[in-house]
Amino acid sequence: MVGVLALVVDTSSAAVTAGLVDLAESRVLAERVTVNGRAHGELLVPSIRDCLGSAGRRPAELAAVIAGVGPGPFTGLRVGLVTAAAISDALGLPSYPVCSLDAIAAGRPDVDRLLVAGDARRKEIYWALYRAGERLAGPAVAKPAELPAELDAAAAVGAGARLYAELLGLPLLDGDYPPVAGLAGLARDRVLAGAAGEPLVPLYLRRPDAAVPAATKPVNS
Repeated sequence: MVGVLALVVDTSSAAVTAGLVDLAESRVLAERVTVNGRAHGELLVPSIRDCLGSAGRRPAELAAVIAGVGPGPFTGLRVGLVTAAAISDALGLPSYPVCSLDAIAAGRPDVDRLLVAGDARRKEIYWALYRAGERLAGPAVAKPAELPAELDAAAAVGAGARLYAELLGLPLLDGDYPPVAGLAGLARDRVLAGAAGEPLVPLYLRRPDAAVPAATKPVNS
């Protein structure tokens, strides 16, 4: 099969992730991952440009855009999805959303009842439970100590799992952030089958920290 090149982005966590993947060969051609939760806007586009340059590819060669849609904090997640949507629209490419927690679990298909937990801030985690890579519950947001007891997870992975490892009390696996290969793998079949692209709808799971200012009272003259 002729190479099918996809741009992959994810900003659902503190990691700013971009990559180029040949889906026909399931091969990552280039990737840039920078952990900086306060610089998504500054880092993502240069990371995409670096991936294209290092792989010796041009935007015109892209066949699809794949984006992690969270769950994740409002500001960072929005940067990635707006960027992915803009590239998709500008180049006339289909876009394919994937759950960012699913991408972490995709690298652990051998683990039964795996808890994937991202850092949701506010002393909370974004979580989902998996068996052999398939999601059983979630995604949802909760405080680590308030996870449902019936989850009965055997191990945990993700930045949130690492941050609250003592509270969770589970064996901790490596892999804090959604990997490029995992993100691409979740959309691969859809892209190769020529499935229609889908809107990149973010999984925020809660309202943003920013609040709309209250209306000011009129001043009587």
